[in-house]
Amino acid sequence: MSAHYQPETALGRFVNEIEETAIALILGVMTIITFVNVVLRYGFNTGLVWGLEAVTFLFAWLVLFGVSYAVKVTAHLGVDAVINLFSPATRVVLALFAGALCVIYASLLMKGAWDYWANFANLPQTTGRWFPTGLEDMKRTSYRGWYEVVDIRFPEWLRWIEPIMNEGEHYEKLPRFIPYVMLPFGMALLLFRYIQATIRLATGRSKSLIVSHEAEDAIDDVAHMNREG
Repeated sequence: MSAHYQPETALGRFVNEIEETAIALILGVMTIITFVNVVLRYGFNTGLVWGLEAVTFLFAWLVLFGVSYAVKVTAHLGVDAVINLFSPATRVVLALFAGALCVIYASLLMKGAWDYWANFANLPQTTGRWFPTGLEDMKRTSYRGWYEVVDIRFPEWLRWIEPIMNEGEHYEKLPRFIPYVMLPFGMALLLFRYIQATIRLATGRSKSLIVSHEAEDAIDDVAHMNREG
């Protein structure tokens, strides 16, 4: 699907390469950990104690990273059978309305993601029921930077964060705020991509937020290539 996306600037190409490389690395590390764990379990009756938890976190990272990337390259599947019944001008209006709803939804996700992560990062949550109206009083903030994951050992090269996040206390396992940081980062990136996509719709550079029928075209292309082979 990403073949339909062409970065227009050098910065765009650079960011695109970083995103695709990060997604590939996460998928590769997940595969390696799972493969090693299978070999150890069935070949040596042992295993990586932290392997399952690490793969679970990496999979969550992959999903959160991938959802915004799919918005950027217009790879999310959708159904446009009803939309295509309208005139082109009406379809543009409907697409802009959908884009606005996506921006609002991503904003709500961003607020929820920040408030959830802030609990583990010794940072204040936002005030306001739906949209952030500010930050809560630091004196009322519940500091939970000492929360750890279940199995992943704390790496020695990160000991410098103990005075900052855990009042100098010793971490045995990885603190939760580190793997959980992908939640607000991923939602912020999703919000940014939806704003970009809506601007592309408004300026006429794009016609839809979804890939829909283009997926069928891609399947036809592959089928044609297979017939030639």
